[in-house]
Amino acid sequence: MARAAVKAKQAARQAQQAKAPSQKPRARGRRKHASGGNPNQQLFFVRMRRSAKPMYFILALLFAATFAFLGVGSGSSGLSQLFNNINIFGGSGTSVSKALKQVQKHPNSPKAFRDLATAYETKGDTTGAIGALENYTNLKKKDAAAFSELAGLQMTSAGDYVTQYENAYASEQLAAPSQALLPSPTSTVGKALGTNPIEQAAATQVNSTVSTLGEKAQLAYAQAIASYQRVATLEPNDANAQFELAQAAQTAGDTTTAVSAYKAYLKLNPNGTTAAEVRSLIKQLTKK
Repeated sequence: MARAAVKAKQAARQAQQAKAPSQKPRARGRRKHASGGNPNQQLFFVRMRRSAKPMYFILALLFAATFAFLGVGSGSSGLSQLFNNINIFGGSGTSVSKALKQVQKHPNSPKAFRDLATAYETKGDTTGAIGALENYTNLKKKDAAAFSELAGLQMTSAGDYVTQYENAYASEQLAAPSQALLPSPTSTVGKALGTNPIEQAAATQVNSTVSTLGEKAQLAYAQAIASYQRVATLEPNDANAQFELAQAAQTAGDTTTAVSAYKAYLKLNPNGTTAAEVRSLIKQLTKK
């Protein structure tokens, strides 16, 4: 009986399923596009492509304009010049080592010394630049611009020596502080008191440095004046050359040369904006 009941139920269920139409369960969530994927996402990319088309044309025009400006295809070195001016390594120009090699290979080449001077200046080596320019001007004796550049470097060197001189002089005073309070060593009291041997030794050593720096400063000023005089000789009608010479001589304490150069400046530029100040300077310098 039990088996017959089970079989009857199974048969009824099968008959009911055969009569009912087959239906797939409805998927939940967003409705899929006919071609598959997310329709909103596809529309986004379509819109992006459409909006990007004008930008493509703009970039193309800019690219073409840039090439025309740089002279690409016209025989000029526009693009190559652009990339040559871009230095991603932080340096520029010829290095000192390369310039020195060129000088060794071509010891009589003005260009080699000119490049060496530039390399030293780029490195910040004033002394090296002065030496290279001196060699260059020995070969190119009529290059007024080079002599002017040399004079400027020599003035810078002189200023550096003056600063070192002042610092060394201050150190000399600190090395023997009691000496400033004592009477003159040549006086009777000074001879009786004598000097502190430790302080005296320290002061003597520093004093030697002070003297050396003073001599170097004077020499650098003299060299700068000579270079500016060379410029004034090469360009006798250049009022600015006379003015620079006068300024350098005045800074160096060479009053005679300064006054002479100032007067030469006034002859070349009597109605200049600084003429009144120059005349006043001449009066001040001649009173000394």
